[in-house]
Amino acid sequence: MIRQSLLLSLPRMPYFCFPESVGHYSEYPEHDVYREAGALNNFNIHYVVSGKGYVELEGTRHELRAGEAVLYFPLQKQVYYSSQDEPWDVRWFHFYGGTGLRDYLLEQGLNQSPLWKVRQPALWEEAHERLLAEAETYRMLRPAQLSLLTYALITLFVEQAAVLKEGKSVAAGERMMELLPLMQQEAAKPFVLEEWAERLGVTPYYFCKLFRAAMRMTPMEFITRCRLQAAKQWLLERKDAAIGQIAEEAGYPNASYFNKRFMEHEGMTPTAYRKLYAIRQEN
Repeated sequence: MIRQSLLLSLPRMPYFCFPESVGHYSEYPEHDVYREAGALNNFNIHYVVSGKGYVELEGTRHELRAGEAVLYFPLQKQVYYSSQDEPWDVRWFHFYGGTGLRDYLLEQGLNQSPLWKVRQPALWEEAHERLLAEAETYRMLRPAQLSLLTYALITLFVEQAAVLKEGKSVAAGERMMELLPLMQQEAAKPFVLEEWAERLGVTPYYFCKLFRAAMRMTPMEFITRCRLQAAKQWLLERKDAAIGQIAEEAGYPNASYFNKRFMEHEGMTPTAYRKLYAIRQEN
């Protein structure tokens, strides 16, 4: 199966990003691409849904399997192809934008490696299907929607992609992702690093290392975000609850410390946040 949509390149770019082409190939073992350096002036992400294929980088061949991807920056040499005995099912898109797009990807560290592992593949595959369906159905009739869906796909990649380290088991990283909903659910309880590391079956040091690789933040930063997110919800839903009560239920020992953490993230106190939202509701 070959699905692909080739789109018109915009000479004067009014959007942050835009797709040049988007496609989905499956049951296509003939898929074989060779582009010299300088041949393609846009970004290119090829993501493997199933099966396997290969990417050649500086004379070395790397195998890609389900959930793994290669990201090329503009003008880079590109060599990739499907396995013959286990043809890959790939979703891909080429995209471009102004200097802001390149700066954004560089700031997010997407230049540190061409090979990536997407931690929650279903999310990225669903977003890619939305972009592909939009391009197939409307072509260039809704350019703003194309740009919006491209941006969603790029930011999902930024959020979900981790550098692919070949030869290392990803089992611990996958188990880490499975722990996240439970960590969020229990965020208001005292956070004991050793207990969470034990649940994963690793040392506290390795737990922190895995967590940083998966989430690009420390475990405590994640717990803090979960607590503050819950607190914000309660501030708006339970308008008669005292700030101290909400602080305690969110996992903070006292209102003073809660106020400090809330101010660091939101730029205002919980009381000011509650009043501001109430004003917005009235308007």
